[in-house]
Amino acid sequence: MRVVDVIRRKREGHELSADEIRAVVNGYTKGEIPDYQIAALLMAILWRKLSRAELATLTETMLHSGQVLDFSDLPGKKVDKHSTGGVGDKPSLILAPIVAACDVYVPMISGRGLGHSGGTLDKLESIPGFNVNLSLQDFRRALEKTHCGLIGQTAEIAPADKKLYALRDVTGTVESPFLICASIMSKKLAEGIDALVLDVKTGSGAFMKKKEDAIFLAELMVETGERMGKKVVALITDMDQPLGRMAGNSLEVEESIEVLKGRGDADLRELCLQLSAWMLYLAERTKSVAEGYALAAEQITNGKAIEKFREIIAFQNGDPEVIDDYSRLPQAKHKIDFTAAQSGFLHSVDCERVGTACVVIGGGREKKEDAVDPAVGMVFHKKIGDEVSAGEPICTVHYNADARLEEAVNMLRAAYHVAPAAPEVPRTLIHQVIGQRKF
Repeated sequence: MRVVDVIRRKREGHELSADEIRAVVNGYTKGEIPDYQIAALLMAILWRKLSRAELATLTETMLHSGQVLDFSDLPGKKVDKHSTGGVGDKPSLILAPIVAACDVYVPMISGRGLGHSGGTLDKLESIPGFNVNLSLQDFRRALEKTHCGLIGQTAEIAPADKKLYALRDVTGTVESPFLICASIMSKKLAEGIDALVLDVKTGSGAFMKKKEDAIFLAELMVETGERMGKKVVALITDMDQPLGRMAGNSLEVEESIEVLKGRGDADLRELCLQLSAWMLYLAERTKSVAEGYALAAEQITNGKAIEKFREIIAFQNGDPEVIDDYSRLPQAKHKIDFTAAQSGFLHSVDCERVGTACVVIGGGREKKEDAVDPAVGMVFHKKIGDEVSAGEPICTVHYNADARLEEAVNMLRAAYHVAPAAPEVPRTLIHQVIGQRKF
């Protein structure tokens, strides 16, 4: 089999055989097939899509390219959450300690920044000393001691996905729902979980801009998880503007801590409680989603959630003092306000452009070998529908180098639209839940 023939077949819209998919994925994982050929195949998949049979084979091959974990000896259900990504997308840092505080196991294997979207690992690593590169033995110990482990993909876990994930980021193939599904589900199913809650974003800052595309992706992932014997639901949630009030790695850690302390942005808190509620319900910790919501909220009120986060940070060699002293997190040297050019109401936001502006100042990656500056980012003062006055700050940019600052500010100028009247349609945080009828 020649790889170029496989590329041509998919380019022409033909269905690939299971043997072809396995040969290409395994060959790339072993380093026998170069990046440029896989990049071409990824682009062909983006344009020509995959059949359900192709998707099933791709997901299963990526899953079994490494070790599939088994935590069945730990008492109780294991549950995780995954988001398709967006700007200011930080719920994992909040809901993991909430659910773990309820004595439910949360084995969470996360990724790094992808395109304009930030990554959970980059956020966690902005906590001084925090180690996301635990061995699988230490990952198990983390679960045993804290009910939660927050790590990146080890060499043993879905190595095919680890290579493909990095290549998609720099080849314009992030948005394919089939590649997103295979990537997420191969990694998540390798965790040894019983249930999975998916946060599928839609809107200008999501990879799925249109609601119908987000629903299609959600249905793909729910179907794939169920085929593998897991309980899966997907929440379709809004990403037409940044989630919460901060974007950028250390800033998002700060905001997450604020929510765990019972403060912070109301939308961010609400989304985290809804996701936690589903996690607790699917893990059979509660008898209903409503009961799960109440239990999750109680962990914030009684202080157990923030103490659990402190415990998780300490176990993974991070500095737990950041909980009480945000100055221990990386701090940007400079700040500049981005202000409204006219008075009116914030009518719309090109959220992807905002995320790209954050990447430009160093908060993300344009090439897979790029380093991320944990200190830079943005603090948002206005949300869609808010009234603004000319010259009033819409957001504050935290930066260290001004080489591309002007470029970032120009992106913000193009991203924010102020109009004489507020939008007529109110914002919806959670559009719908896919898969709930089965439970």
